[in-house]
Amino acid sequence: MARVYNFSAGPAVLPESVLQEAAAEMLDYKGYGMSVMEMSHRSKMFTDILDEAEQDLRDLMGIPSNYKVLFLQGGASQQFAAIPMNLMKNKKAEYIITGNWAKKAFQEAQMYGDARAIASSADKTFTYIPDVSDLDIRDDADYVYICQNNTIYGTRYTELPNTKGKDLVSDISSCFLSEPIDVSKYALVYGGVQKNVGPAGIVIDIIREDLITDDVLPGTPTMLKFKTQADAGSLYNTPPCYNIYICGKVFKWIKSLGGLEAMKKINEEKAAILYDFLDNSKMFKGTVEKKYRSLMNVPFVTGDADLDAKFVAEAKACGLENLKGHRTVGGMRASIYNAMPKVGVEALVQFMDKFEKENA
Repeated sequence: MARVYNFSAGPAVLPESVLQEAAAEMLDYKGYGMSVMEMSHRSKMFTDILDEAEQDLRDLMGIPSNYKVLFLQGGASQQFAAIPMNLMKNKKAEYIITGNWAKKAFQEAQMYGDARAIASSADKTFTYIPDVSDLDIRDDADYVYICQNNTIYGTRYTELPNTKGKDLVSDISSCFLSEPIDVSKYALVYGGVQKNVGPAGIVIDIIREDLITDDVLPGTPTMLKFKTQADAGSLYNTPPCYNIYICGKVFKWIKSLGGLEAMKKINEEKAAILYDFLDNSKMFKGTVEKKYRSLMNVPFVTGDADLDAKFVAEAKACGLENLKGHRTVGGMRASIYNAMPKVGVEALVQFMDKFEKENA
């Protein structure tokens, strides 16, 4: 069977060349006579894979030397608790609510201290990013938290909040490695890898070293202490070895394309193809204010739930998979992550044009 164009929001499409390399090495990695799945995480074979993956990520993102890179389990959702447990020294934190995942992180943080929602775009169903230039940030707040790209609603920050000197924490799960970011502007930036970087099972945290201390909230589990993980070099317990190996291959794939500046250019070209069609369509409409449109996640609707369902079904029959919108939003959503080829977006737009003409 031919591969489909997979527009899933995550787990999502991976580069074909990466999958082919992994398939070739499945039974015998570099002459070691075993699969990476079978290696001891304490072996030199695997620690070399881990160290190389970290260095490639540092190269791609320009991560400063005073930041630790941690490959962790539990997904981004576990960080919703780990972050306040490790960073809420004054038990006060400010959250900007721009979608489902920021809301979940905020609700989790409220269990550990005085977490406050200082801005929200809920009034317009999260179709924009609120003004973050002059926020009401408490003098003794521990950090300001954002979700930088909103997978469900298809919005992204076009500028970072003015945190008034407070540490910025950002969930970048669905825009991870899609374009350059200045890591030094963040205290902690993290992302689940299953959207843009690798197979589900890892979250990568990039944390400024001064935040990694034993001064955590009472009751913080050993596994959730950043210091536990940092001191052990992400090897406190058995990590998801194979997933890290695949992430390392994706890092090299991005490097081979020219790095994050080149990746951004490719992503902008892909997104423009789809947004240009939506802006000129009489049937399909994008749901996000233009200024805040995501390069990664593109939600759209026809305005008719039955027509939406017909579109999703017929698209699937044509090899365009996972276009149904999130259950909280409805309609359609095309996630066009790094590994989605330009021809995949072109195929989607061609199908949309055909569908519109046939159902006008």
